[in-house]
Amino acid sequence: MHPRNKNAEGYDFAALAATSAALSKHIKTTQAGTASIDFANPTAVKMLNRAILMHHYGVKGWDIPAGYLCPPIPGRADYIHSVADLLATCNKKNIPSGPGVRVLDIGTGANLVYPLIGHAEYGWSFLGVDIDEAALANAATIIGKNPELAGDIELRHQTVWENIFTGLLRSGEVFDLSICNPPFHNSPDDVHAVSQRKWNNLNKPGAKRGAAEPRLNFGGGGSELWCNGGERAFVKLMIEQSCNIPKRVMWFTSLLSQGDNLPHIEAALKKAKVVESRIIPMAQGQKQSRLVAWTFCGNGEREKWRRERWTAAPSYAVPAFAEQTAPLASEATPTVDPV
Repeated sequence: MHPRNKNAEGYDFAALAATSAALSKHIKTTQAGTASIDFANPTAVKMLNRAILMHHYGVKGWDIPAGYLCPPIPGRADYIHSVADLLATCNKKNIPSGPGVRVLDIGTGANLVYPLIGHAEYGWSFLGVDIDEAALANAATIIGKNPELAGDIELRHQTVWENIFTGLLRSGEVFDLSICNPPFHNSPDDVHAVSQRKWNNLNKPGAKRGAAEPRLNFGGGGSELWCNGGERAFVKLMIEQSCNIPKRVMWFTSLLSQGDNLPHIEAALKKAKVVESRIIPMAQGQKQSRLVAWTFCGNGEREKWRRERWTAAPSYAVPAFAEQTAPLASEATPTVDPV
């Protein structure tokens, strides 16, 4: 995990249970004598998330409706810290912080996790966008339970399913970053197949006739998990539509889970004639992933951006800063699906 990740050393279940008593009944002792939960149990995972968000990030009353994605918090925090380091490469190795740093969260979801973590860690302001009005309604409920966030997290409905950036921004809006965790799968059948494999890896019964159906321990459904063409098609569409707003976002980024998709994304970036693209490796446990980042701003434009937007803002110095990014063509990391 990223060295600034609050769970880099694992979960402190005693502290988390003390913060959120609802987690206590889900904590068990493993054969090795350590505390844990049943990560195949969606309710236990949700209680763990609620405790982490309350204990580490000060979020009160976090909840999501049944069937919505309950994301692993450490992985989401790694994304936030990684893009913070990306901004630092354009700010003399200091992470710009405060609400003047604006982040566009594509597919913010019912869980609102990226804005919650990004605001808590760096004070950034967010525009969370989704096509699912029910998801946005739940995100608004979370903000309502944490009124101090109201001025720094805005929600917006993208009304056209085929659009990502197109038709989204209002006059004069610019963002320092865009972030996205795109739908991974190509179809509901793909979702079921992955559920089956993970269910088996967790030593649970298979989806035989009459048996319990396998389920993703982090839940999710519909647009959260799949779209036609999967993440490859989604990210390619992001790149295509980013060409229409090239100077309104300094760094466009997206999670890319499958290493096999990188050559196709690299081709799309070349076609879009981006000024620069990078990959940022990420890993949690057995899962190896990466962020893809691209910009249409040259070095001079990024320096002007820094002077105009970040000079007066507070910043966070990155200890022993090392830029862990590389050109897309150098990516050769295999993908290992998480248990």
